[in-house]
Amino acid sequence: METTNILVTGGAGYIGSHIVQLLCEKNYNVFVLDNFSLGHKSNIDKRVKKVIIGDVRNSEDLEAAFDNEIHAVFHFAAWKAAGESMTNPGKYAENNICGTLTLLNSMVNHNVNKFVFSSSAAVYGSPEYLPIDENHPKNPENYYGYTKLAIEENLKWYSELKGLKFAALRYFNATGYDINGVIKGREKNPANLSPIVMEVVSGERTGMQVYGNDYDTRDGSCIRDYIHVSDLAEAHLLALQYLEEKGENLIVNLGTGNGSSVLEVIESANRITGKNVRYEIIARRPGDPANLVASSDLAYKLLGWKAKYSDMDTIIKSMMPVYF
Repeated sequence: METTNILVTGGAGYIGSHIVQLLCEKNYNVFVLDNFSLGHKSNIDKRVKKVIIGDVRNSEDLEAAFDNEIHAVFHFAAWKAAGESMTNPGKYAENNICGTLTLLNSMVNHNVNKFVFSSSAAVYGSPEYLPIDENHPKNPENYYGYTKLAIEENLKWYSELKGLKFAALRYFNATGYDINGVIKGREKNPANLSPIVMEVVSGERTGMQVYGNDYDTRDGSCIRDYIHVSDLAEAHLLALQYLEEKGENLIVNLGTGNGSSVLEVIESANRITGKNVRYEIIARRPGDPANLVASSDLAYKLLGWKAKYSDMDTIIKSMMPVYF
């Protein structure tokens, strides 16, 4: 059966809205389910066939979504603040784990068997070696990462028991904005580095903090693998095509293999915007590894995917229309 009707949960959110835009460009019929707790209605592509205001935890909302002869599901409806997950695990268990299982059960009931899942590098925990490949031990250090790993394990069971075909895409640090400059609705309450840097250069924040400059890295600040959201979108489309053509499950990292340090991100923002990011160095945060960089060789081998827009200067340039 040809995949034409796609349900995107969390399709008004930061990453989901970029996937929706690409799917619409490729002439898929896209249906969005979102409760708008984090997403923006302004982010939803006008070509979307239908928006269902609802929640993956609610079976009635899912019934309304699956009434549209859905062929595949892209799942982005999740809480994702690692720090909050450690103080409020119940919130993350209920939404991320229970919500996903409710969604999977609805898929089974409606004979929908293709599932593209937004997983995370947080399943790995601190690196035992670099770059991190898909065989690296899974030892999440926050409850958010555990929820992603728990869902991956459930997907394997649903595949074995119910014939579900899934792609689990383990992102490293998603960043940037729509390379075409159309999606401008900002992520709410960002905790990631690049939006905080942009809030400083745009004058919304008076300054920022850098947690430690004494790591064993080239400039003493932590290094992370930043992946542009438009590159992520392309990988999701390729993952769907893989499920259609190969009929095999897929678990791959999405990153660049090249990390940027905190101070390098700040320096790039200074150069691209012509502003000066005010920051102060403070003590390290507990649990922050010095270096987290992905191997995405498997994504290249299986999908032919490689990041195109994920150098830091391009990332900062893509964020400019959103902050200025």
